[in-house]
Amino acid sequence: MAVRRGTSSICPVFFAVALILLSWGNASVQGQRNPNYREALAKSILFFQGQRSGRLPAIQEISWRSTSALSDGRVAHVDLTGGYYDAGDNVKFNFPMAFTTTMLSWGVLEYGNRMGPELGNARAAIRWATDYFLKCATATPGKLYVGVGDPNVDHKCWERPEDMDTARSVFSVSPSNPGSDVAGETAAALAAASIVFRRLDPKYSSLLLRTARNVMQFAIQFRGSYSDSLGSVVCPFYCSYSGYTDELLWGAAWLLRATNDVYYSNFIKSLGAGDETDIFSWDNKYAGASVLLSRKALLGHDNSFEPFRQHAEDFVCKILPNSPSSSTQYTQGGLMYKMGESNLQYVTAITFLLTTYGKYMAASKRAFNCGNLRVTPGTLRGLAKRQVDYILGENPLRLSYMVGFGQHYPTRIHHRGSSLPSLAAHRQSFGCEGGFQPFFYTANPNPNILVGAIVGGPSQNDGYPDDRTDYSHSEPATYINAAIVGPLAYLASSYSR
Repeated sequence: MAVRRGTSSICPVFFAVALILLSWGNASVQGQRNPNYREALAKSILFFQGQRSGRLPAIQEISWRSTSALSDGRVAHVDLTGGYYDAGDNVKFNFPMAFTTTMLSWGVLEYGNRMGPELGNARAAIRWATDYFLKCATATPGKLYVGVGDPNVDHKCWERPEDMDTARSVFSVSPSNPGSDVAGETAAALAAASIVFRRLDPKYSSLLLRTARNVMQFAIQFRGSYSDSLGSVVCPFYCSYSGYTDELLWGAAWLLRATNDVYYSNFIKSLGAGDETDIFSWDNKYAGASVLLSRKALLGHDNSFEPFRQHAEDFVCKILPNSPSSSTQYTQGGLMYKMGESNLQYVTAITFLLTTYGKYMAASKRAFNCGNLRVTPGTLRGLAKRQVDYILGENPLRLSYMVGFGQHYPTRIHHRGSSLPSLAAHRQSFGCEGGFQPFFYTANPNPNILVGAIVGGPSQNDGYPDDRTDYSHSEPATYINAAIVGPLAYLASSYSR
């Protein structure tokens, strides 16, 4: 089941919560061992193998998964096999999948030199998505395919991806049914990945960049929201609630970084820095675009990008717990709390921005003020570390929210493939509804461990029931994991055990 995004009505934090966070932050200073970030990094990337759609390779470490959805695209007479299932269901939603890919690529670009042997695995995870996006963008002239599988049908079933029998409907945007949001994000994913593969595979990189340019031009020329064009097959699952201007900004920002083409620079400046925000997610890209473009001001010394630096710092001031302009609530245990549904998606995405803006600040020897609060690179890195540590088990429950990491972690996650016996254990299909009673509603642990999966996370009071039926808290998703890969790489190289 996909995650909705609503409007945050969270109140600002107060001094008492800031003191709680400070005490949690001092724990490691007083001698507490850090989590094994290197292990967590490896597992966070391994998770993507469990989400693969299409024909699986011979080397597949998550061995309980098998080949699936080989007919994807057939109803439209095209090949749309591959890509990732977004979360615990069997649907391919390209909007969040593209954001996932962009964030994985950004993580490699900023922290690849800290990933060690996991760099190759991160690149493989990116390429599994970009191979699929190339099909979506080039299969039919004048169309961009943006999803496979009808979520309204899929969500009525509880069956493995390997033997699902639901209709594999295909959805697309076009000049007459535009989708600037999904096209802009797809262009961002392709452009960011083109930089990742530039030296390793120049021919593939050129193909990605050429396709990114074409898709971005489509997004700019034929403006409109894919939510309006596709309706109930994307809403309420992955509606573009923030509109499409943020994706135009985000896509152009990535094409600017990939090409340094003045066309994209001028287009970005025509859009402006966008709305001030205190969130970053698969839906709302303004904060991410501001941080990405602030690099031009801080490291490139281009004063024309100063508005984006200012927006990035305004965003940070809305996140820091003891900032006078903070609009972010924290739990008693120290976790950022933005939304009731799948809160960790916002935590990992914002943590990535904190880590990365802190990196840019350190490289440019910059500090700034949020009112009377002095903000240094260490301020941002410290908060980012506390968020990651909470996810990995440094929390009131002493529960790791990454499956397969630590001694205690969720065992009843909302995930079809993990909760149903594998093909090796049970060759017969369970059918659409056959998996509900024996496997969905049972209190037994899932038979297959989806190693590395980060679930939606705890409630506002730091509680977690480990209930498969509670998808808001127990469902993993690709975009939760994608955003934490970069911070884990940073922490793994900074706090080696």
